[in-house]
Amino acid sequence: MTTRTAAAAARATVYGYPRQGPNRELKKAVEGYWKGRVTADALRAASAELRRANWQELADAGIGEVPTGDFSYYDHVLDTTVMVGAIPERHRAAADADALDGYFAMARGTQDVAPLEMTKWFDTNYHYLVPELGPGTVFTADSSKQVAEFKEARALGLTARPVLVGPVTYLLLAKPAPGVAADFDPLTLLDRLLPVYAEVLADLRAAGAEWVQLDEPALVQDRTPADLNAAERAYRDLGALTDRPKLLVASYFDRLGDALAVLAKAPVDGLALDFTEAAAANLEALASVGGLPGKRLVAGVVNGRNIWVNDLEKSLSTLGTLLGLAERVDVAASCSLLHVPIDTGLERDIEPQILRWLAFARQKTAEIVTLARGIARGTHTISTQLAANRADLASRAGSPITRDPAVRARTGAVTDADARRSQPYAERAAAQRAALGLPLLPTTTIGSFPQTGELRTARADLRAGRIDRAGYEERIKAEIQEVISFQERTGIDVLVHGEPERNDMVQYFAEQLTGYLATQHGWVQSYGTRYVRPPILAGDISRPEPMTVRWTTYAQSLSGRPVKGMLTGPVTMLAWSFVRDDQPLGDTARQVALALRDEVGDLEAAGTSVIQVDEPALRETLPLRAADHPAYLAWATESFRLTTSGVRPDTQIHTHMCYAEFGDIVQAIDDLDADVISLEAARSHMQVARELAAHGYPREAGPGVYDIHSPRVPGAEEAAALLRKGLDAIPAERLWVNPDCGLKTRGWPETRASLENLVAAARTVREEVGTSTS
Repeated sequence: MTTRTAAAAARATVYGYPRQGPNRELKKAVEGYWKGRVTADALRAASAELRRANWQELADAGIGEVPTGDFSYYDHVLDTTVMVGAIPERHRAAADADALDGYFAMARGTQDVAPLEMTKWFDTNYHYLVPELGPGTVFTADSSKQVAEFKEARALGLTARPVLVGPVTYLLLAKPAPGVAADFDPLTLLDRLLPVYAEVLADLRAAGAEWVQLDEPALVQDRTPADLNAAERAYRDLGALTDRPKLLVASYFDRLGDALAVLAKAPVDGLALDFTEAAAANLEALASVGGLPGKRLVAGVVNGRNIWVNDLEKSLSTLGTLLGLAERVDVAASCSLLHVPIDTGLERDIEPQILRWLAFARQKTAEIVTLARGIARGTHTISTQLAANRADLASRAGSPITRDPAVRARTGAVTDADARRSQPYAERAAAQRAALGLPLLPTTTIGSFPQTGELRTARADLRAGRIDRAGYEERIKAEIQEVISFQERTGIDVLVHGEPERNDMVQYFAEQLTGYLATQHGWVQSYGTRYVRPPILAGDISRPEPMTVRWTTYAQSLSGRPVKGMLTGPVTMLAWSFVRDDQPLGDTARQVALALRDEVGDLEAAGTSVIQVDEPALRETLPLRAADHPAYLAWATESFRLTTSGVRPDTQIHTHMCYAEFGDIVQAIDDLDADVISLEAARSHMQVARELAAHGYPREAGPGVYDIHSPRVPGAEEAAALLRKGLDAIPAERLWVNPDCGLKTRGWPETRASLENLVAAARTVREEVGTSTS
C-alpha cells in the first residue's frame, strides 16, 4: 500500500470518553439509586442517554469509529469481572438475587460483606476494583453489557468498536482471593479464561462488530518471559479463532518494549500504540520490528492524560513517519479520554489567553479529527487550524505567567542540607514522646471529616453572595467545634480539625498558590461516583501568605490534646493536578516543596506540634518501567524532605498514603524520613504492615483498620483483629491506630460508629499487650 493510499484510509477514533456527563449526571443517578430515590430503570435510562449523547457528540465532531463498552456504573475492571463470571463467592448470592445490587456490593461492600480491594489504575489517579481469583475460579461468559451497548451505538447509525480489558492485563491486575495462597499466580488461569473471551468475541461478531479492541496496558510495564509468553499464547489463540471480529490490541501510558515484537508477530489485525512523549520509543521500536505490514495501526499522538493543546505539526511529523509502517494508520489520543475533563467551553473564570493553551476531551477530539484530516487530505486542508495552534503554543511559551525569577532563584539556591532533619530519627522520637505524652497504640484519623450538605451549601452561598465572609467563617468554626468535641468524647489521642473549609485536598492549596489555575467544571473520575477537579499547574509556584495556620490554631485552642496541621505534599500536588509539561517534574516539585516548607514553618511557629504532609500519590506516580524509578524517587523523596526538614526535633512529622501497591517503594517510604506514616491496609488485610516489617522499617506506622471507601461500619472486634495482624509485623511502641484514609466521603452516623469502634479496639488491644491507659 502506498503512503498516499494509507493516508486516504486514515480516520479519527478514541478509546473511551468521560462517563459522567457535563453536569455529573451519572454521579447523581447512581447515588440516587443507592439512596432509593432513583429506580433501577431510571438509572439505566439515564445511563443510556449519557452514552447516546457521548457517541453522537463524537460522531458529529468527525470521529469515524466510536468506542462502546467504555461506559461503566462504577469501574471497567469490575465490568470485566462480571463479563467473565469471576464474582467472589461472598458476593454471589447478592449478584444472583439482583445483578445491579450485586455489582454495587462488589464495589462498595455491604454491612455484612466486604467489597473488592481497590487500587490505582497504573500511574493514574483512577481507582479500579481488583479481581480476586484462585485455583478454583470458574469463568463463565456474560457478554450482555458489551453486546447491548454495541447495539445501542449501531442503532444510531454509527460505526462502533467495542472496547474490552484484555485477558492478560485482567489476570496481571488480579490478586489471590482471600484464603488462597499468597504465591498463587492468577496468570496460570489464562487457558481457562481464553475460551470465555472467545465466546464474548463471537457474541460481538454475531451482533455485527467488525472490530473489537482489547486493552493490554499491563504490557507497557516490565514483564517477565512468562508474562510475554502468556501474551503470545493469548493472541495466538484468539487470533486463530474463525468466528471473531478483527482484533485491535491496544497499549498506552508508556513504551511497550519487548512486548511490541510479541504483539507485532501475533495473528491479530491491528495495534494501538502510544506515541506521546512518555512512549516515544514505540516509534523506533516499531520500525525495528519491520512495522505492521498488512495491519492497522492506531496512533495515539494526542496526550489523553494532560490538558495542554497538542503540537499539531509535531504530531503530523510523527504520523508521516508512521504511514510507511502499517497498512493503515488511524489517529487517536494516547489513551481513553476518561482521564481529562469534558470541555474547556464550560469554564468562565479562566482568562481567555490561558484558555487557548488548554484542551479537554472535546478539544482533544477536535485535535484528533484535525490530524486525521491532515494526513488523509493534505496539510493545506487544515492550514487555518495549524496557524491557530502555532499561535497558541507561542502564547504559552512567551507568557510571563510561566516564569517567576524570584522563585527560580530560590530553588536554585537549595542545598542537600535543606532536605535533611537536624537530628536522626531515634533522637527525634525520644523528644517527641516526651513532648506529646501519647499512650501505647495512639489513635488518630487521617485528616478530613464528613463534608456535609450544610458545608457544601455554605460554600455555594458564599460564592453566590447569599452570605458574607463573616457568616461563612462562623459556619466553619461551628463545624470545627463539633469535630473537636466528638473526637475528645470518643477518646481519640491526636486530633484533626476536620478540614471543613477545604473543597479538595489539592484544589484548596492550589487556589492559594501562585502558578495554579482552578476550574469550575473540570471534573474527572477518581473512583465510582467520586469525582475531583484537578487544578492546572501553569506557572512557577510560590505561597503569598499562610494557608492553614488560622484554622489549625483555632482548633488547637479548643483542646488540650495535640491537633495535627494538615498539608498535601509536593508529589501529590503534582500528581493530582494537570501539571506543566515545559520543564522537568523535579523542578516543579521543588518549587511546590519550598512553598509548603514556608507553611510548615508557620504552623510550627504557631504552636502546632504534629504536622502531617500527605503523599498518597508517591506510589501512583512511580514510572511504569523500573529503569525510570531511581530518577523519579530521587526528586520525589527530596521534595518531601525539603518540605518537612526545617522543623525542630520535637515536632512530629506524619505522612499518609493510600490505595496503591507499596511493596516496591518501601525504601522510598523510608527515605522520606517521616516520623509516622499512615497507610491503607484494611482491604489488603494488613499487607503493607508485613511489607514494612520485611524491609525493617524503623519508624512509627499506622496501617489502617477502617476501610473508609465502603459504607459498612466495621465492628470493634473486626478492627481489633486487623490491629492484631498489624502487631504481628510492627511492635506496639511503633504502631498507630487509624482509618485507611480521610472521612470526607462518609456520612456522620457511620463515621461516629466506626471511630468509636476503632477507639474501643485500640483499648482492647492495649490491654492485651499489657499496658492499659484506663
